[in-house]
Amino acid sequence: MPVNNLLSIGFGNYVVVARVVGIVNPGSSPMRRLREEAKQGGRLVDATQGRKTRSIVITDSNHIFLSALQADTVGQRFAEKRKTNES
Repeated sequence: MPVNNLLSIGFGNYVVVARVVGIVNPGSSPMRRLREEAKQGGRLVDATQGRKTRSIVITDSNHIFLSALQADTVGQRFAEKRKTNES
């Protein structure tokens, strides 16, 4: 798969750009519930390498990826990748 199609979520972990539905902050109660439900359902991927979760990436397959990068940072990378893929 070409690197253009992958979004870096930190520490050498990547998500396929076309599968990303949302990038959110983890602080709110609904996001905590989303994380807990994904964990119970076996759909949670922790890519924080033991660090504090600073963003949650949601995919179209309903998988939840936890990242130690700020949601703004991941969002900027996502926007750049989408822009590159559309060109």
